[in-house]
Amino acid sequence: MKKILLSVIMITAIVACKEDDTTDTQEINYSKLPQEFPFTTMATINGVGVINGGFGSGAAAHPTRKGEFYVITDRGPNTDYLNGKKFLVPSFSPTIMHFKINAEGNIEVLKYIKLKNPSGQPITGLPNPAGMGSTGEVAYDANGNVLGTDPYGMDSESIVAAADGTFWVSDEYGPHIVHYSADGVEMERISPIGVNTGTRKLPAVLAKRRANRGMEGLCITPDGKTLVGTIQSMMYVPSKSLATNKTLTRIVTFDIATGQTKQFLYQQDGGASDSVCDITALSNTEFLVIERDGNFGSQGGIKKVYRISLSGASDVNGTDLSAANGMQINGKALEQCTWAEIASAGLKPVSKTLAVDLVSKIGYEHDKFEGLVYLGNNKIAVFNDDDFGIVDDGNGNPKAKILPKTGKVDKGTMYVVDIQ
Repeated sequence: MKKILLSVIMITAIVACKEDDTTDTQEINYSKLPQEFPFTTMATINGVGVINGGFGSGAAAHPTRKGEFYVITDRGPNTDYLNGKKFLVPSFSPTIMHFKINAEGNIEVLKYIKLKNPSGQPITGLPNPAGMGSTGEVAYDANGNVLGTDPYGMDSESIVAAADGTFWVSDEYGPHIVHYSADGVEMERISPIGVNTGTRKLPAVLAKRRANRGMEGLCITPDGKTLVGTIQSMMYVPSKSLATNKTLTRIVTFDIATGQTKQFLYQQDGGASDSVCDITALSNTEFLVIERDGNFGSQGGIKKVYRISLSGASDVNGTDLSAANGMQINGKALEQCTWAEIASAGLKPVSKTLAVDLVSKIGYEHDKFEGLVYLGNNKIAVFNDDDFGIVDDGNGNPKAKILPKTGKVDKGTMYVVDIQ
């Protein structure tokens, strides 16, 4: 009997190892891409269908299983209204979708994971209260009635799938970096100094991100030690009226073990209305980042991926991480300085070279190119935020988000693209 049991254990172990090896080395069939994610209608507002979408605000590969991915929504379907947003489905919980490319080359959803507070209750995408990451935005329902706040609310924009099965998520409120369990329960919330959440902190200056322009991208270095986040656009440092360098934004790194941070300057091609979105690692110092504008690809939109390197770039954290305006040059915040002034001070931004222009390469049609995963062998997977299939009609009400080239409602789509 002992011999039989031992044989069974050995066979099981060999099969398990063989399956793991196959998963790691097998070629994934991407030939059927691009493909849309499967969707249902979440709600109908004023006769307009709000799809159960939004997946693509950020993306990450499964840390060990080839061909499996995670994509995340933002705070939920919304439109501009007065001094804030109409939340068309106020109870919506930011959600992670786990999917794979199956043997037939099709997208197969494996699981949906709602983000939850430390007590295990689903959170919402409603703004944080004052002092806990508030951007000053006011939340309204579809009828224009004021809603409350959520101390654990997230405007989630990027996701990291860690080797231990947990997730790190960055957002545009605080800006926060939040550590979630494999089931989506909050374990830790990391915010700028002065924001009353969590014990470990980011530099205070990051709290001067603009509303809806917070930490748009997040990845982890291949050694699993460091989180690397991108601020979407120029921050208002020291204030909206005084920040003048519209092409300057920041990258922040966070050592997971020690909590130590660094900051680096990033020079955008476009201005303050353009976005530095998701980031994915090539090595511990080299990355790919998204730069985009807000136009559809067929309407002159800019959808580019750049290779960047932190090697040789200057750490602009400064000596006082609690300083509200961060490092200064001759009494001026970095956002007040020209690139010539920054260079004269001996500070270098990260280096960057173009990896691919999606519009010229594949005729990319979507406006919100926001999810990016490096697949190896100079291939990337790219994803779009479809805004739940709706946009603002100009009066705070939803209308269908239509792709101008095809005339179809925009839906989250996965592409695989070769890069230089």
